[in-house]
Amino acid sequence: MSLVQALHLDVLSRENSTGDQSPAVAERKVPEEQRKPFESNTPPETGQPVFELVPSHGVTQARRLTVTGLLILTNLVQMTVNFAGIAGGKRLIDAMGVEGTYASWIAASYALTQGTFVLMSGRLGDVFGHREMLLAGGAWLSVCTLIAAFCNNFFGFITMRALSGIGGALIMPNAVAMISTTNPPGRVRNLSLGFFAASAPIGGYFGALFLGAFLEKTDWKWFFLFMACLGVVSTVPVWALAPREPPVDKHGTIDWIGSALGTSSLILFNFVWNQAPSVGWSTPYEIALLIVSLMLFGGFILWEKQYASEPIMPLDIFKAPSLLTLLLVILLNYMAVGTCIWYQVLWLQEIWHWSPLHFAVGWTPFVICATAAASLAAWLIPRLAAQWILAIGTVTILISNALMATVPIKQTYWAQVFPSVVLFSFCPDFVYTAGQIIASNSVRRHQQGIAGSMIGTLNLYGNSLGLGFASTIEVQIARRLDDQIMGYRAALYFGVAISAIALILDVCFVRLVKDDREGWQDEDRELINAIELRGQAEATGAQLPVAPGRP
Repeated sequence: MSLVQALHLDVLSRENSTGDQSPAVAERKVPEEQRKPFESNTPPETGQPVFELVPSHGVTQARRLTVTGLLILTNLVQMTVNFAGIAGGKRLIDAMGVEGTYASWIAASYALTQGTFVLMSGRLGDVFGHREMLLAGGAWLSVCTLIAAFCNNFFGFITMRALSGIGGALIMPNAVAMISTTNPPGRVRNLSLGFFAASAPIGGYFGALFLGAFLEKTDWKWFFLFMACLGVVSTVPVWALAPREPPVDKHGTIDWIGSALGTSSLILFNFVWNQAPSVGWSTPYEIALLIVSLMLFGGFILWEKQYASEPIMPLDIFKAPSLLTLLLVILLNYMAVGTCIWYQVLWLQEIWHWSPLHFAVGWTPFVICATAAASLAAWLIPRLAAQWILAIGTVTILISNALMATVPIKQTYWAQVFPSVVLFSFCPDFVYTAGQIIASNSVRRHQQGIAGSMIGTLNLYGNSLGLGFASTIEVQIARRLDDQIMGYRAALYFGVAISAIALILDVCFVRLVKDDREGWQDEDRELINAIELRGQAEATGAQLPVAPGRP
């Protein structure tokens, strides 16, 4: 599903830009005439990079499939924990005896930190090892979820939800990287990534289903205790079975200062908007934190442009035509997605008085249609320009929000809510697929991973930010009109408005950049070959060949 699909494409594009590090590469048959020059430490006449000659890791097919299944299960667990905060909605708030204006934090807290930290998570995996980062994320998620189960204080619970999101951020891109390195290119890998993509909507469905069952039969705390145990069950076998492989950039550096400035600015900006519905904009620290977040973002831009030797976000990437507009369109779309799903939950649970378990059943069409949408998006890629695929996704979320905004208080589920759920399910995959295509064609070869990571971040961060804006509008309208239902409708009309803006920007300004080159330019090819050569030589202990005429 879309929440993960962008990250799939991100890591695959990163793999393309850094060289295939998979065991499958090691298993390629190398002609004798290419093997001998390597063994004698002289440059191969064919110019084949060292990675073609790495010996096989000797991992059996059964072990690969087992590890792959465990990686998918690990992401399924974290998506279940994530969506439980959305599906639980006001029911969790009521169970804790907290004022309803804080309800959006139940949904926004996990996505806030996950969306903020996922950008640097893949880079951490490159330097320290994807396996190690995934295990750290799984352990962190399990511990934070366990502590959340015993939090009697709402603000302590929200804090642990936010910290849990860091674990989710470590899991997602590194799990995809491990799937890609565990399985050779071909049908098994593609099928594995397809199942991984499906783990997002399925995990979301399980989040609603399991939490609804626990709330019906017992206390909410048991759900989080159950998920903490399930996290351990999925992570420990990965530690035991996943092969240890050297990091792809073992001696690389991480832009710690840039990462700190960027993440802190994003977290504070998001916090301000999600906190505003509860405390109001007249609260002094709201304005102060908003100013601080903007100052930190300015510092991040200055650092990346002037001082960072290896910036986490090279600013020259934004010189690509259409890219800035594309990023804005995707952010607006996923703000609309976050708005739609949250107010679907509130409408069904608060206005129609559905239980979380009833909501899970009513949301079943989303799981089915979202899975189909991924296949449909893939089918459309060679048949339709990417900006029009993006436009279709934008139209679906626009109509979905409009249907929810106009639902009568007394109406059958099938009249407007059902089509809203179905249409909404198509947006994420369409938007992500088109966004990745346009971003990939807009930037240089060595910037593929960065562009993909940005789009993945916008998905997760946009969901949380959209909740902050929509909740602010909801609270203000509800107080002014003394009508909670009108507050819900106003928030959903906000989703319609930003979707309409995204559609106009996409149709008028986003274009698939035309590329008349045959193959990559010389500087791109030299850079990629150098990265492949250095990384594999370090991984195997091989002596780096010296090209004739070079020191």
